[in-house]
Amino acid sequence: MARTISYREAITEALAQELARDESVIVMGGDDAWGGVLGVTKGLVPRFPGRVLDTPISESAVVGAAIGAATRGQRPVAELVFIDSMGACFDQIFNQAAKFRYMFGGNARTPVVIRTMYGAGLRAAAQHSQCLYPIFTHIPGLKVVVPSNPYEAKGLLIQSIRDDDPVIFCEHKALYDTRGEVPEDSYTIPFGEANIVRDGGDVTIVAIGRMVAVAGEAAKELATSGIEAEIIDPRTTSPLDAETILDSVGHTGRLVVVDEASPRCNLATDISALVAKEAFAALRAPIEMVAPPHTPVPFSDALEDLYLPDAQKVLNAAKAVVEYQR
Repeated sequence: MARTISYREAITEALAQELARDESVIVMGGDDAWGGVLGVTKGLVPRFPGRVLDTPISESAVVGAAIGAATRGQRPVAELVFIDSMGACFDQIFNQAAKFRYMFGGNARTPVVIRTMYGAGLRAAAQHSQCLYPIFTHIPGLKVVVPSNPYEAKGLLIQSIRDDDPVIFCEHKALYDTRGEVPEDSYTIPFGEANIVRDGGDVTIVAIGRMVAVAGEAAKELATSGIEAEIIDPRTTSPLDAETILDSVGHTGRLVVVDEASPRCNLATDISALVAKEAFAALRAPIEMVAPPHTPVPFSDALEDLYLPDAQKVLNAAKAVVEYQR
C-alpha cells in the first residue's frame, strides 16, 4: 500500500527496513543519536541499539571506519551531512573504496553507502550549497545516486545498501520536506535505469535531482503553447542510462539538459557530449544546457534565486530548440 510521506521520511523508512532485514547493516555519522542535522535518523537509535552510531564530526574518521567495516563484512551507511565537506576524505573514497575491487582482481568488496546532502535552497551559501555529484561521477568504481522525489529516494537507498560497490547517495537539502506516494513495503529501483517522467514528442529534457520538478513546471507551461516535452530523470549518474536518453533524442530531435551543478564539466556537458557524438544525425537543433553561472553559490536570497536554474529558464531553452531554423 502506498501513502504520502516526505522525502526525509522515505529515507528514514529505507534505513529502518534495511536495519531490520540485515544485521550487517549499520548507520554511522555525527549527531545520529539525535537524528542527524536534518532529522533523517531520528528514532533509529532506540530501535537498533548498537547499530546506529553517533560518531565524532570528522569526515575522515567516519569514512575510514565505514570503508574498513565494509571490507570486513558489514554494510555501513555513513552520513557526511554536507557534500561540500567531503574534501577531507577524498583519498579514502577515490583511491581506496573505489579501487579495491579492481586492485584485488574482484576478490574484495566494499559495500559502503555514503549519504550526503547537496544543493542550494536553504540559504547555506557557497560552502554548503554546492552540487558536487559530477566529481564523484568522474571516478571509476563509484556508483552515484541522485534521487528526485520520495519514491525514488526510498527505492534507490535500499538498492544502494544492498549493492556490493561503494555508493555516493546524494540528497538535495531542499527536497526533504517534499511529499509523494511511497509504498510501505520494501522495494528497490535498479541502478542505470532512467525514469521517463513525462512523455512528449517535441523536445527531450534531461534533468538531475531537484531539477526534475523544475523541468516538470516548465513542461506544463510549454504544453499550453502546444509543445510537448519528454522529461527524463537519470536517477543515477554512474551508471548512466545513455540508451534511454539517446532513444528519446532520436524521437524528438531536440535536447535540453538541466543541471544545478556548476557549468564546467557538469552532467549537462557530459550528457550533451554523449548525444552530440552518438545521435548527431538525429538532432534538429543545437543542444541547450541550463545551469548556474560559473560562480560560487551566493548567500543573498535575491542573488541565489537568480543563480539557480528555474522553470522560466528551462522553458526559454526548450522554446529556443523547438523554434530553431537551420
